[in-house]
Amino acid sequence: MDPPTEVIAPVDDYDDEYEDYDDEYYEDDDYYDDEDEQPAPPPDSTARKTVRTIGELLITAGLVILLFVVYEVYVTDLISAGKQDDATQALDDQWSSNTVATDPQREVKYDLLDGQAFAKMYIPVFGPDYKFSVVEGTTDKDLEIGPGHYKGTALPGEPGNFSVAGHRVGKGAPFNDLDLLNSCDAIVVETQTQWFVYRVLPMAGEAAGWAEKQANPKCAKVSPLGAPYDKTVGQEIVLPTQGEVISQVPHFTGEVPAAQQAALMTLTTCHPRFSDRQRLIVHAVLTMSYPKAPDFVPEEMKES
Repeated sequence: MDPPTEVIAPVDDYDDEYEDYDDEYYEDDDYYDDEDEQPAPPPDSTARKTVRTIGELLITAGLVILLFVVYEVYVTDLISAGKQDDATQALDDQWSSNTVATDPQREVKYDLLDGQAFAKMYIPVFGPDYKFSVVEGTTDKDLEIGPGHYKGTALPGEPGNFSVAGHRVGKGAPFNDLDLLNSCDAIVVETQTQWFVYRVLPMAGEAAGWAEKQANPKCAKVSPLGAPYDKTVGQEIVLPTQGEVISQVPHFTGEVPAAQQAALMTLTTCHPRFSDRQRLIVHAVLTMSYPKAPDFVPEEMKES
């Protein structure tokens, strides 16, 4: 005969077994009250309040600075791009409505109005998309549109020093990569009637071995300039007060007859990036000019 089957008691029966014990053990409500009580937090001291306030101010200041950087670098770029497009469109309309016969002997005339474009500038080594219309003037308002011509300096193709300023960060940043230019790199300027090709002068220290570098076709018409241009090199960094870099003959205080002046182009921008403590300067010399003609583009525009 089989033994009786042992049955495990249900959970409810197990709980009932200890029901009386639980009720007796926890019948005192004061137990629960004592367990729930927590000590009150200590009051904030003056030092804690000060540290917390300073931390909050630093976080707020960091956010403000971050928003300012975003505005200066990105938002102003978009605003300036729109202004540059408008200036370029106005210049194209002017050129198309004021057609002139191309004559190499004809003196080029410019309509120089503050903040209005009168020429276009290309730097081929920066890629085919690098092109900016150059406006007259170098005020903050002018430079928000694009590179600005220093009033009183020479004009494209003329003897003297055709000088142009531009922002390096924000507001279109046309001269952001100016420090990447090497000697002999081309800077092409287009006017209504002419193409002018300037090339960056030899850098400081390159004069000694320049004969070897001139074997490069790009450097064939570039050479270190003698007196009074012996201090004029391809790139230099100066203080903002050193306005002599945009003189007709940079770094020279005497008078030089126009017939003896080289045709230079000088580009200026802030240095280092995000600072106006110094100025980065690039000097170039005119090496070639071409009359404008339908569908004609200088070969220098294809350099990379």
